[in-house]
Amino acid sequence: MNLSMRFLALSALIFAVGCTETTTENSNETKAMPTAPKANQVPEALVAHGDTRIDNYFWMRLSDEQKKDTLDPQTKEVLENLNAENAYRNEVMAHTDAFQDKLYEEIVGRIKQDDQSVPVKVDGYWYYTRYEEGKEYPVHCRKLETMDADEDVMLNVNAMAEGYSYYAIGGRSVSPNNNLVAYGVDTVSRRQYTVYIKDLTTGELLMDVIPETTGGATWANDNKTLFYSKQDPQTLRSSMIYKHVLGTDASEDVLVFEEKDETFSCGIGKTKSKDYLMIGTYATLSTEWRYLDANDPNGEWKIIQERERGLEYSVNQFGSSFYITHNLDAKNFKLSRTPVTATTKENWVDVIAHRKDVLLEGIEMFKDYLVIDERFQGLTQIRVMPWEGEEYYLEFQDPAYTAYVGYNPEFDTKTLRYGYSSLTTPGSTYDYEMVTKERTLLKQQEVMDPNFSPDNYVSERTMATAADGTQIPVSIVYRKGTKRDGSNPTLLYGYGSYGNTIDAYFSSVRLSLLDRGFVYAIAHIRGGQEMGRFWYEDGKLLKKKNTFTDFIDCGEFMIKEGFTSKEHLYAMGGSAGGLLVGAVVNMRPDLWNGAIAAVPFVDVVSTMMDETIPLTTGEFDEWGNPKDSVYYEYIKSYSPYDNIEAKAYPNLLVTTGFWDSQVQYWEPAKWVAKLRQLKTDNNQLLMYCNMETGHGGASGRFQRYRETAMEYAFLFDLEGITE
Repeated sequence: MNLSMRFLALSALIFAVGCTETTTENSNETKAMPTAPKANQVPEALVAHGDTRIDNYFWMRLSDEQKKDTLDPQTKEVLENLNAENAYRNEVMAHTDAFQDKLYEEIVGRIKQDDQSVPVKVDGYWYYTRYEEGKEYPVHCRKLETMDADEDVMLNVNAMAEGYSYYAIGGRSVSPNNNLVAYGVDTVSRRQYTVYIKDLTTGELLMDVIPETTGGATWANDNKTLFYSKQDPQTLRSSMIYKHVLGTDASEDVLVFEEKDETFSCGIGKTKSKDYLMIGTYATLSTEWRYLDANDPNGEWKIIQERERGLEYSVNQFGSSFYITHNLDAKNFKLSRTPVTATTKENWVDVIAHRKDVLLEGIEMFKDYLVIDERFQGLTQIRVMPWEGEEYYLEFQDPAYTAYVGYNPEFDTKTLRYGYSSLTTPGSTYDYEMVTKERTLLKQQEVMDPNFSPDNYVSERTMATAADGTQIPVSIVYRKGTKRDGSNPTLLYGYGSYGNTIDAYFSSVRLSLLDRGFVYAIAHIRGGQEMGRFWYEDGKLLKKKNTFTDFIDCGEFMIKEGFTSKEHLYAMGGSAGGLLVGAVVNMRPDLWNGAIAAVPFVDVVSTMMDETIPLTTGEFDEWGNPKDSVYYEYIKSYSPYDNIEAKAYPNLLVTTGFWDSQVQYWEPAKWVAKLRQLKTDNNQLLMYCNMETGHGGASGRFQRYRETAMEYAFLFDLEGITE
């Protein structure tokens, strides 16, 4: 934080947060009660399709340039408002400060400080990441041939991050000859990275510096040519692929591809075989891939299959064939094979047919095996198919879990690396011998608490019935011995957008809730992809309200099953899950005692009407384009900001980041201001704006848990839990 921002924060603390004096019922002593900030109202008429919306807080929006100019009058007013909100929250929650410190130390205390990832062998080197005790950032290392060799420290992010309040490393890419590493650095939390190149033989940085990239870079096989993607400077849409040759200035880099359709973004990578460079362009409902011989970086890019609306596909390569995972006449996707010399869809031959009850999520290719990620009845399955021989599935025991194929860079191996976790099983990494079917546990997350045991907790996976009869999966975890007498505080989490699946996973952080009597539940609502592609399609566009009503029905289910009551039920979601929270507290404010909305997407109409805002153009197929009156009216009917009414709302904690590139800070700020203006209750309405970070929060390993401790303290305070 610079000096101007410190001054504004201090001014806001002194002047923006006033106090009123009240007399306690049992004492003549006065108690100063903080007064909530009151943002200025400046009516702005927003007109579309003959409809006028009055936005009293439109003025809170700043451009990126304005954010940096603390002398700008509008910037000053916005900063004063945000700092006043932070000061107000600090004062309201001051009595929990010691408890927050205790929670933070408790959460961090469960984390193994001197931890290390499971090494992965690539091109003769074992790569791993380790953490040092008390340090916030990772150290990226490698050893040649054997783990007994001397350690080669590639990037010590602790040293690199000194002097920065935020520091994040983007993609790391080692050159084919193992001598150079390219990596991106973001010091603002805006997801705009500068790429640097380090000589791993000397430890020196090259003169090559590439600004304003998406973070990663991909090497051609000549060890001197790099490809990377750049964003539109305003919308942050990844739209350009450039080629850089070592030793030249970035201003001389060649644009090799530009995605001009504003509903598409693009990126670049490399096949597992390292034979081909791949440019992928993608929209919500369409993809298109190009390929280039990685030995000929100046060659001609070729299209595999031209984009078609509704056709989504991804590409793997094996020898002289491409393997295409796609949804052509296959809602839940299928796998086809095509020669590299004839790649268009008429040449695609089925390898795995479409199945109505199984979602094909991805594949991993080996010399002798094809491994498939599938989803059946909401749960991930790992299927092993020898190119010659009988196929089989890996077995998992928990009622709700996460299983996934890990990083498997080697092609000629019979060992599969995969990961596993459940609500009660810490994250685990396994090697699985595909011939003998033997599995070896390489590492399981250590919970640094001598009293921890998975046997102390119970997990369930059950179904809630939605209003339209649809069965909604719910994953639940609680401490053993918990009674279903309706008295348990319960936190219901949801997301339900973009087809993102929220699987049941272990969290040592969550133990602070469970050990104090909370039940934790994940509502696998429509809009995700837990039950297949139709699950996603039934929770988007003109069916988006299914996401919200599903979540409400899951909340009602938790009450009906005796876990909790309205007085003890809480909702939580972040980003698009924050939209979910905003919608359900409008629709059923009586159902929740409180809610936490993290970086919430709550001003849906205005954001989707403005194509200069990051992410907007690429999301018309997710929410609909409100420039079409049909979508305008539908989005307006659920947009949290547009549906605030003069009524009682539950207790609310709202979090955001000033530099958020995904959901701009002004959405939650406006939402809170309007709620303060209209709500009729005396419940808490608190906002935390991290002035240093963006969508993902703090960059350090432990710093982020300060915010978690605050969120937990908010919930515990509402329950009267003080330690």
